Amino acid sequence: MLRLLLSSGLALLLTSTGLLQAGELPEPQGRVLLKVTGPLQVTNQGEEAHFDRALLESLEQQTTQTLTPWTEEVNDYTGPLGRALVETVGAEDATWMTVTALNGYQARLPVADFMEYPVILALKKNDRYLRIRDRGPIFIIYPFDAYPQLHSEMHYNRSVWQVKAIEFHE
Repeated sequence: MLRLLLSSGLALLLTSTGLLQAGELPEPQGRVLLKVTGPLQVTNQGEEAHFDRALLESLEQQTTQTLTPWTEEVNDYTGPLGRALVETVGAEDATWMTVTALNGYQARLPVADFMEYPVILALKKNDRYLRIRDRGPIFIIYPFDAYPQLHSEMHYNRSVWQVKAIEFHE
């Protein structure tokens, strides 16, 4: 409970003080959920950017209501916008990224997907944090229902679940 309060407090502090917008990325205080590498302008662990839940939740959030090929009904997915992650780490000059899942699965995504569509790094499904068995802790969700052109095998393959790392490439 104390850890939850501290994480929530850190996220509120980061959001209210605008630290992430100022080009600074604090070190994670909790368990690291996402490691970001590549040509980054903003880091917090050497040349990498590490994010715990509080840091991810301090980024601009979006809730996407959509049906996916892996569910039988429309669900609400909530998490930071992919665009917000790109901007926070200063990877706007990258052209593509490799997304790696906990099981080693990798997908190649164009950075343009994150910039052109409100793609999210979902942390929650229907207001509940995603667990590993629920395709968490991070699940890349495209707004399939809002953009019919995203209903394609290519975009489904880019919807990586159990994300642990993103590497940007120029």
